[in-house]
Amino acid sequence: MPVEIPTDLKPELVPLAWLIGSWEGVGVVGYGDTPDTQFGQRIDFVAPTSAPYLLYTAQSWLLGEDGKIADTLSVETGIWQLVRERDNADVGPGLIPPSEESKYTSAEAVDTLRNSDGDFDLEVSLVHPHGLTELYAGRINGPRIDLSTDMVARTRTSKDYKASTRMYGLVEGDLLWAWDMAANGHELASHASARLKKVT
Repeated sequence: MPVEIPTDLKPELVPLAWLIGSWEGVGVVGYGDTPDTQFGQRIDFVAPTSAPYLLYTAQSWLLGEDGKIADTLSVETGIWQLVRERDNADVGPGLIPPSEESKYTSAEAVDTLRNSDGDFDLEVSLVHPHGLTELYAGRINGPRIDLSTDMVARTRTSKDYKASTRMYGLVEGDLLWAWDMAANGHELASHASARLKKVT
């Protein structure tokens, strides 16, 4: 299935274009002594106008034996973007507007961001409702993304959570992902995975 690239998409986002849209499907979650359970999920990747990043939201629900939504499981939100130095063409800090034009206005310019392996380095920040924020570092190679936590910030009331890795891939037009984590005193181990179909 070919990836459609919006004509107004920022060149920096072209390597991530295959993620853009809404995805829905079913997965399996479990960890440690917690038995495997089916869950439903919707993931949205949105490219805000003129922004060099993707907005990400994932909503997950426990499913009953009949396959229908039984209860909200969790939600996470975040920002996905290529790794590069920030300069006067970027917003910030805070709401300070950019004072220059971006130098990444063509595919050739974006290609200069490739690492020595020919991949693009990626940074992803995710916020969870249970007192956790994660900063992931990783890489994107065509329709595959590999991430591992670079930093985990926890509130004093959060549960134990040390590290995690995630993999995302486009397979036969579907979004497949897998999440391993080290939490609740356990070593890094499989936690959740899902296969999602594009709905918009």
